[in-house]
Amino acid sequence: MNNNELKIGLFYGSTTCYTEMAAEKIQVKINQLTGNTCVELFNIKDVSLTQAQSFDTLIFGISTWDFGELQEDWESTWQNIAGLNLTDKTVAIFGLGDQLGYAEWFQDAVGMLHDELLVLGCDLIGYWPNKGYEFIASKALTEDKGFFVGLSLDDENQYDLTDERINNWCNQLIAEIDML
Repeated sequence: MNNNELKIGLFYGSTTCYTEMAAEKIQVKINQLTGNTCVELFNIKDVSLTQAQSFDTLIFGISTWDFGELQEDWESTWQNIAGLNLTDKTVAIFGLGDQLGYAEWFQDAVGMLHDELLVLGCDLIGYWPNKGYEFIASKALTEDKGFFVGLSLDDENQYDLTDERINNWCNQLIAEIDML
């Protein structure tokens, strides 16, 4: 796909603004990489998830709360995910979590969202290595447990790694989109 034609809808929910800040960084980085203003941000608190259907490429941002709970805006719209028509759309996920305070549930919401999207016929990209994290369990791991099913950020314990991880992940996404 020509980067000038690329239009990406980035939908996120954010209670404490950390997911929103990560979404904004992803938007800036992808726009820099493509030389195009191709990423449009949507806070799911303010828009319906059905708007995602108008994009061929999507990024979803979600955080895991407490003991593997969904962020409140995602929780309130969760039942709408199954009704989305995302067949043949390219989708990536990123999430925020606390790997030390909630080590048994790290990035669970990312895994839960991935499982909901998987059955909708979309092409999932952006899997991320789980090296450099310390946690006990996660629903966001691939079957072989070598990757998270999306970019995993921990601004609570590894804030200093967030920008580098976002930059690397955005480069990875553009490469994966170009291969489609």
